[in-house]
Amino acid sequence: MITLSDGLHNFIDGLAIGASFTASVFQGISTSVAILCEEFPHELGDFVILLNAGMSIQQALFFNFLSACCCYLGMGFGILAGNSFSPNWIFALAGGMFLYIALADMFPEMNEVSREEEDAGGSRFLITFGIQNAGLLTGFSIMLLLTMYSGHIQLG
Repeated sequence: MITLSDGLHNFIDGLAIGASFTASVFQGISTSVAILCEEFPHELGDFVILLNAGMSIQQALFFNFLSACCCYLGMGFGILAGNSFSPNWIFALAGGMFLYIALADMFPEMNEVSREEEDAGGSRFLITFGIQNAGLLTGFSIMLLLTMYSGHIQLG
């Protein structure tokens, strides 16, 4: 199951990379580096999950490699689709996927940590709550600023 979901995730990453390269080489490299920074810890986590599920190192590497190859398929489709119509639709799909990951994976874990801290009592709950919300508000603020001023940003 984890290999299939990771394969779909990598396919959409590849779509975003392919569409970015159709827009410009600089945008393609920027998107590739951003996805690499996100994928490296993600793939390590998947590798550990596969090992804990009872797979050997070779099996875990093989299944992780299979799911990673889906990125190349997605990149091919992204290049074809980016040349056929506006790559913004692909970016919207990839952005929606990243939002889904945040909502489906991160929020339940944050709630679990908050419940554990609340059950333990004391001020740790308030500290944890503050740190979590500061991180979310910082991320939302950065995205809002980028959206508001994206037309004024000059690269190179």
